[in-house]
Parts: sequence; structure tokens; C-alpha cells
Amino acid sequence: MFSRCIRPTLISARNFSTSKQNNYKVAVCGAAGGIGQPLSLLLKINPLVSELSLYDIVHTPGVAADLSHIETAAKVKGFNGPDNLLEALKNADVIIIPAGVPRKPGMTRDDLFNTNAGIVRDLAKAAAQVAPNALIGIITNPVNSAVPIACEVLKKAGKLDPRRVFGISTLDIVRANTFIAEAKGLNPKDVNIPVIGGHSGVTIIPLISRATPSVSFPEDQLKALTTRIQEAGTEVVKAKAGAGSATLSMAYAGARFANSLLRGLNGESNVIEPAYVISDVTEAEYFSTPLILGKNGIEKNLGLGNLSDYEQQLLKAAIPELKKNIQAGVEFANK
Repeated sequence: MFSRCIRPTLISARNFSTSKQNNYKVAVCGAAGGIGQPLSLLLKINPLVSELSLYDIVHTPGVAADLSHIETAAKVKGFNGPDNLLEALKNADVIIIPAGVPRKPGMTRDDLFNTNAGIVRDLAKAAAQVAPNALIGIITNPVNSAVPIACEVLKKAGKLDPRRVFGISTLDIVRANTFIAEAKGLNPKDVNIPVIGGHSGVTIIPLISRATPSVSFPEDQLKALTTRIQEAGTEVVKAKAGAGSATLSMAYAGARFANSLLRGLNGESNVIEPAYVISDVTEAEYFSTPLILGKNGIEKNLGLGNLSDYEQQLLKAAIPELKKNIQAGVEFANK
């Protein structure tokens, strides 16, 4: 059994805020799933969360009962099925959406589109009704299309605030930090690699030239590392051999991003996280870049910054694919 004196270390190891204020309602949509359960666990131990509202189509009350036994102040409620969706989201400050079917071997993110697109559409409609000021973080794949779907739905409802809707691409950063640290024999917690673009394949653009601490690689190794970061999701799908996709690492990344949103809401300054958002920094209407987060969501988009020649090539390859993904989302939302 863990000693009580260890618990704060467990929390700080995940870079969660240690502020004493904890008066925010966070809703997790898809809370009984492979990502949703560990994500909800991490949010339960976040001291900024006072109410954790869990929604899914089945098993949610059981997940809530399980989490409610954990010795933190956050109150947990579970809601099952569409009839209870509005109550689950009502007045939420932050809504995190990992709902959807997972990838299986041989599936691309595009294969998930029709099922998951409908889920995101319905959740966005509900958020527009009962939590129009919530900060919404979308994990559901394909993120490149799911975020435009949510934004189009909110726009139709007259509730779209571009500062408040995010595609969570944090896992790409987490993976980049880990892989580069392994390659250089560094501690991953000391490494930071900005990742821009989108959240699938060639749209993922790791800016290794801007790594902290500074690193360099021969061209062949640089390309191999870039490809590994871009295809890391497939690496996990294959390793699980039909048993699912990246759930635990995605839950960690989702909790990290949710924590950054909460820190911004709580008035902390200079909270910086990249995310996939409505953007004018490239010709793609949605794009991930580092953002300063605050009480209204995005306080400032920090833009592309300086790119190496190799990263410029990656950007050129990413834009057509992003445009295609975005168009698919917009067309789905408007048909």
C-alpha cells in the first residue's frame, strides 16, 4: 500500500497543478472506455477538479463508484446513455472527449470516420445547449476531422468561440520527448520537442531543430525518428494485436492537456501547450501550434516559429492532407 506521504509525489510526477483551489467541473465523454477510464482516474487526483462528471453509453455508474473511493476531494458522478447526456455536461468548465471506437490492426484513422464523426457531432450539440462556455478538448479520432465537425456544429448553434475548442495532439509531443530522449540517453522529463500540424501520419510535424535541450542527428536518423513519431499510433495498434490502440499513453496526454486548461482557467500565467485549433498561421483552416492558455482558452497563438529546411518540407507535405481531412469534417457536419 502507498504511504500517504508518497501521494503528492505521484501527482507532481504527472505535472499536475498543486494549487489548493479546486472548483472546476470537468466532464469526460467516453469515460468507460479504454482511454476514458485511466483519463478519469488521473483527473480524479487533480486538485483543480472539484466535480468529475463521467458520461458513456454503458457502465459509467460503475466507473464513477470505483473512482469515488479514491481519497481526493473531487466528487464523481456517472451518467449512462443519451437521455442523461445534457445533465452530464451541464455547466461544465472543461469537457474532454475520448469517446469513439478504437483503431484495430489494418485500420487507418480515416476508417474510423463515420462512426466517430457522428459521436463528436452529437456531443458538440449537447455542449452547445448546456455548457456553451466550456473549454472542449477532443481526443476522438480522426482529430483532424473531428475538430472541424465540432466547430461547425457549435457555429450552427451560434455558440462557437474559436478560443475554446481544441484537438488534443499532446500525445505527439509526449512521444517525441520520449523517443528523442531515448536516442540521446536523456531523461524524458527534461526534453521538450514542439510538434505542430495535425494528429495523424504526415500531418504530424516534430520540430526537432527546436528541441530543448538542443540535439542534432544525421539525416537518416532524423528521418527515421520523424517517421517513428508520425507512425507511433500504428506501433501500439500492432503491438496490441487487435486488443486496442494507444489508451494509457493517450490518457496521460489527455490529462496533461486538461491540466493545462485548468491551470489557465485558474489564472496561472504563461501556460503553453500546442493543440489543433482554428488557425490562420497556414493556409489550412485548422492547425496545431504552441498556444498560451488562459481564462478564456486561447490567449495567444504563438505560431510556427522558425523551421529548418527539413521541417519546411514536412509542412509542405502536411498541408494537402490536412485540407482533405478538414474538408471531410466540414462536409459531414453540414450534410
